Amino acid sequence: MDIVKAGIPRRATPRARLPLKRWLRRVGFWLSVFVIVSPAILVFLWMLSLALKTEIDNITYPPVFIPNPPTLANFVSVFEQNSIGRYFFNSIVVSGGATLLALAIGVPAGFGIARVGAKRLTVLILLARMTPALSYLIPLFTVFQFLGLNNTLTALVITHLVITVPIVVYIMAGYFETLPKELEEAALIDGASVWKTFRYVALPLARPGIVVGTILAFIFSWNNFVFGAVLAGRETRTLPVAVYNVLTFEQLAWGPLAAAAIIVTLPVLLLTIVIQKEIVVGLTHGGVKGG
Repeated sequence: MDIVKAGIPRRATPRARLPLKRWLRRVGFWLSVFVIVSPAILVFLWMLSLALKTEIDNITYPPVFIPNPPTLANFVSVFEQNSIGRYFFNSIVVSGGATLLALAIGVPAGFGIARVGAKRLTVLILLARMTPALSYLIPLFTVFQFLGLNNTLTALVITHLVITVPIVVYIMAGYFETLPKELEEAALIDGASVWKTFRYVALPLARPGIVVGTILAFIFSWNNFVFGAVLAGRETRTLPVAVYNVLTFEQLAWGPLAAAAIIVTLPVLLLTIVIQKEIVVGLTHGGVKGG
């Protein structure tokens, strides 16, 4: 007797179970993404809400989430009373300069480390990166005072190399290890020097890794607070220090504080969104693979 006619249900075949497993995996993946990302999104939206509301609405209970009506007065106040424009320019100069110098130093260094196979050196580089920033302050302050560079952007750019160079070297060393050595060996056999091999063969192939290293170095430099708070003067402060200066002893102005925080966050956020494809390519091709 046929199974269907007898009223006995058929067992699910392996092909029928496969779509169910895929569906469960997708649901689990997006649920995990939501759990990880939602706190950051909620904080950013709340910060945006504070920046677009008046101070009366910010201290109202129960809290008002949607500004009605929204206002840009907090952003105007931050730029007029705290010279955020100047500090924004300082951050661009410091972070951009430190990142460019880190690329000039770190990319060739990463290539040399990868080709020599000095894996222990990458561990030392990571130790230098993980060392607390406070450990560098006293010797750097003494050196800059001797050279007359205290309270200058030049001193901050040099100091931020402590942050950017280890990141670029570590990422590039891991990325160059994933590139095929046969292309470089063929170039050497054809008579190219090591420098030409690096410049015309390895460097173009390492573009995704360079993009990842540039972004991470810029972000870490941009968000640094300690060096700017100690080594910078009134005219050479960076944006994170400027946000701290928005705080007053008389009262905590949530609107201007949130507006200043958004000004600090927005450039890095937009940079990441614009070149996110390059970041994905760099990560999937070994851009952050350690030696």
